[in-house]
Amino acid sequence: MLALSTLQIEQWVAQFLLPFFRIASFFMVVPMIGTRLVPARIRMGLALAMTVVLLPVLPEMPVLGGMSLQTYILTAEQILIGTAMAFVVQVLFQVFVMGGQIISSQMGLGFASVSDPANGVSVVVLSQFYLTMVMLLFLAFNGHLVLFEVLARSFYVLPVADGGLPVSSYLAMAKSGSWMISSSLLMALPAVTALLVINFAFGVMTKAAPQLNIFAIGFPFTMMMGLLITWVSLEGFLGQYQRFTSIALDYIDQILGIGL
Repeated sequence: MLALSTLQIEQWVAQFLLPFFRIASFFMVVPMIGTRLVPARIRMGLALAMTVVLLPVLPEMPVLGGMSLQTYILTAEQILIGTAMAFVVQVLFQVFVMGGQIISSQMGLGFASVSDPANGVSVVVLSQFYLTMVMLLFLAFNGHLVLFEVLARSFYVLPVADGGLPVSSYLAMAKSGSWMISSSLLMALPAVTALLVINFAFGVMTKAAPQLNIFAIGFPFTMMMGLLITWVSLEGFLGQYQRFTSIALDYIDQILGIGL
């Protein structure tokens, strides 16, 4: 009777911990929740609460021994699945950070960096401004609720008993990195093109009037025009956010093995 009770307890713990590891790994990496501003205890508590809520409606978990090799393999697979989905969301946010860095380097604000309290690194001011706007838009459009829904749906698309990610998911993760670079360049292209025309005009002025100290007036003028171009381009920021978010959700579907 004691051995039977111990086996049942091991199975109950395994059935609870397998979805918990996927949810906890997702919360440890996803933006806003997985930052240094949110203590690890709060993230683990949120993952624990979500596991308790989702467990009654999740598909049936495999019956495993608490210390078997298969349990460790499934645990590693759940951590990989949760981390992969959160990684794509991080890529979405980094699109705007990289776009801000490209624009700042062209307008002369590349040296003006501030400390990002969320990630513990130094980023340029414009990138931090874009990142703040993306976070506000993400919360305003209930993006966090969409992520919770995607996380819950992943247990039906990729059940715990079916193993880890398909092979195509790793290719989708690699493509998301190239998509981040191309999207950030596309985002910064109007501002970079306008600033290139301004620098070209300064080059013509220097050639026409060599005695003119173009460096004394060129740097502040370029910075002022860069700020003006950034302000004008904010009108299309919402459209860019919606388009990039839609693509990021498609990549999450590809990682889960759907939408191919």
